[in-house]
Amino acid sequence: MLTINQPAPHFSLYDAHEVLHKLDDYKNHWLVVYFYPKDNTPGCTTEACSLQDDSAKFAALHTQIIGISTDSSKSHLNFSQKQRLTFTLLADPKGEVSKAYEALFKLGPLKFSKRHSFIIDPNGKVAKIYRSVSPSIHSQELINDLQQLQAEFKNE
Repeated sequence: MLTINQPAPHFSLYDAHEVLHKLDDYKNHWLVVYFYPKDNTPGCTTEACSLQDDSAKFAALHTQIIGISTDSSKSHLNFSQKQRLTFTLLADPKGEVSKAYEALFKLGPLKFSKRHSFIIDPNGKVAKIYRSVSPSIHSQELINDLQQLQAEFKNE
């Protein structure tokens, strides 16, 4: 069971441009890793666009955003271009990373990522887990929690 202050599960996945990204690439940064079911669906589009709209706020908090789903890199490229997303979307077609974060839903041959999010601190530890996400308000929820977590992190 994934818990707070535990090292975040490692990932090594390709983005929309077939560039490999690893968790270690984000050491010393705050990171939001959000899992979502499917590119170009209403809830996923709402969530991605809200995160994009708040990108300046995340940048001010020195936080990078990564979206992960079981869709292909090509699907991510189409989705990110259509929605003008500037943050990274990673393809997890086998669902292995989604499973490691306990965000994989399987029904027979079908599999997709559940709508779960994680804040990972600069030391690579899980700082916050979201298992119930509302696409329309999640971005602001993340910003509020990042502000609080970063203040606490400075005082450690």
